Amino acid sequence: MLRGLYVITDAGLQTPARLVPGVRQAIEGGAVLVQYRDKSNDPARREQQASELVELCNAQNAKLIINDDVALAAKVGAHGVHLGRDDLTIGRAREQLGKKALIGISCYNQWPLAQQAAEAGADYVAFGRFFVSQTKPDAVQATPALLTQARRELDIPVAAIGGITADNGAALIEAGADLLAVVRDVFAATDVRAAAQRYQALFASHEHSPCDAGQHGENRA
Repeated sequence: MLRGLYVITDAGLQTPARLVPGVRQAIEGGAVLVQYRDKSNDPARREQQASELVELCNAQNAKLIINDDVALAAKVGAHGVHLGRDDLTIGRAREQLGKKALIGISCYNQWPLAQQAAEAGADYVAFGRFFVSQTKPDAVQATPALLTQARRELDIPVAAIGGITADNGAALIEAGADLLAVVRDVFAATDVRAAAQRYQALFASHEHSPCDAGQHGENRA
C-alpha cells in the first residue's frame, strides 16, 4: 500500500540543473512517490528529464509518475501516470502502460469521480485542494470528510493535495490520507532533504491514525 510523502515537481521552482538533485534529496528524505509535472512545450527536454528521473527512482526504490502524458510515461518507462478529468480514460492508459502501471486520478472535491475511478481500476485517487495553494490558487475546495469516506469505502490509497505543509498535514492523515502530495513545501525549501524528512516523521507519528482502525473497504459489500 502506498503511504507517505508524494512530491510533485514544478518547473517554476526548479531550474533544469536543480530538478534531479532536488528529487534525489526528496527521496533521500523519505518521499515514496514522485510526480513529474511540466506543462511546457519542450518535448525533448521533458523526455530527457523524465528519463533521468526514471533512472533515479529505479536506483532509489521510489516510483515515478508522469502528469497527464501517457505517451511520455510509456516512452521513458515511468512507473505510471496521473490523470485529470480531461485526459485519457483509465482503460486507454492501461492499454498503453500495462497492467502493472500505477494510475492515479484527480477527483477534486467530487466523491462520484472517486467511485468511478476505483471501479475503473485506478491505483489511487487524489482529492484537493485542502488549503490555499500557490501552485493552483483557483482549484476547488475539498473537505477532510472526503478522505474519511474514501478510506472507509475504497480499497485503494487516497492522496490529499493543495497547500499542504508539514504543519497542517497531520489533520489530513488523521482524516484518512495515505499520501500527502506536496510541491512548494518541499521543493521551495532551502534544504529539500530536511523538508521531506519532516513528512516522514509526520507519517511515522501517525502510523495508527483514527481511521486506521477501519481498513480500506470496510463498508463495501
